[in-house]
Amino acid sequence: MKKISRACFFASSKIKKKVICLMSGGVDSSVSAAILQKQGYEVQGIFMHFWAEPGREGKNLCCSYDAQLNAQAVAQKLGIKLQVINLEKKFKAQVVDYFLVEYKAGRTPNPCIKCNEFIKFGILNNLIEQDAMLATGHYARINEKRKTKNYELLRAHDKNKDQSYFLYTLTQEQLKRIIFPVGEYTKNQVRKMAIKMNLPCRTAESFDICFIGDKGYRDFLKRHTKLQPGKIVDQNNKVIAEHQGLAFYTIGQRARLGGGLRYVLQLDLKNNIIITTPNEKDLYSRELSVEKWHWISGKPSKQNMTIQAQIRYHHKPAKCKIRNKKIVFKKPQRAITPGQSVVISYKDQVLGGGIIKKNHEPALF
Repeated sequence: MKKISRACFFASSKIKKKVICLMSGGVDSSVSAAILQKQGYEVQGIFMHFWAEPGREGKNLCCSYDAQLNAQAVAQKLGIKLQVINLEKKFKAQVVDYFLVEYKAGRTPNPCIKCNEFIKFGILNNLIEQDAMLATGHYARINEKRKTKNYELLRAHDKNKDQSYFLYTLTQEQLKRIIFPVGEYTKNQVRKMAIKMNLPCRTAESFDICFIGDKGYRDFLKRHTKLQPGKIVDQNNKVIAEHQGLAFYTIGQRARLGGGLRYVLQLDLKNNIIITTPNEKDLYSRELSVEKWHWISGKPSKQNMTIQAQIRYHHKPAKCKIRNKKIVFKKPQRAITPGQSVVISYKDQVLGGGIIKKNHEPALF
């Protein structure tokens, strides 16, 4: 088993360091708890009970009752305590309601980032003892700069599973108390460890937003928002079709509209209109504006420094510079979408990010 630098550092003490491990019953958090236990930590688990739509509670893989049973089985196997905490109200207010408000405003939100910011790392840091560490099953890494006492958030070893995009809101105070045990491994290695250790964890993975159910976000929005029908137009403002609500569409989406395949170019919230184009090249832009900036070091990135920006999860980071609080890309990027997070990095280090406010004029090819 690989050694984890931070685990080795604390476990070398004669007094066992306590770690609270967030456990969902899945393979990543279960293996994380097992790794830390082998490294000599005093491990305790927490299972978080989130809000689920009444009558659809079993659809949530990561925090359903079945998931709780998986987490309890793993804790029993490891011989550690597991505390179940109810975060329904906070999760509903700070994650689900945010999701609904953003879609109503014509933006495309990322609720997983808000969950990490306000629930998993925000709220739980207030719940655990101040001398304890916090561990999760996220695929990311943390590097401590001994000379400066600063902490860096790094991309995971497994680039296909890297989750650092969702963690850009972390602070220095939080990073010094966090451990990501599986960040140095590939997903395949983690699965093999779970089998070798005979952990009774859930093997199925959750890829979608946990609270929306198995029918997708459009079905969820229909049940929880009042959407207004409106017009779909071309770039000359000619009406070509009607829509049943702006929230059902996002920038870059391809759909058969007005008798042909077209792309969503812009959502006009004020006039409740969707502007479309038949030309995919119209979706490309070189610049975007950002709001709610957050820098992990506490200091903004230097102006005109060549860095990389990731405009959505699984988007390949693209070279860019920051000029007057705008991000300017070296090459045009497709479907820059307001409401999504843009995450700034330099090589493997995540520097920070913010929320995309708007994209700018289409790029000229």
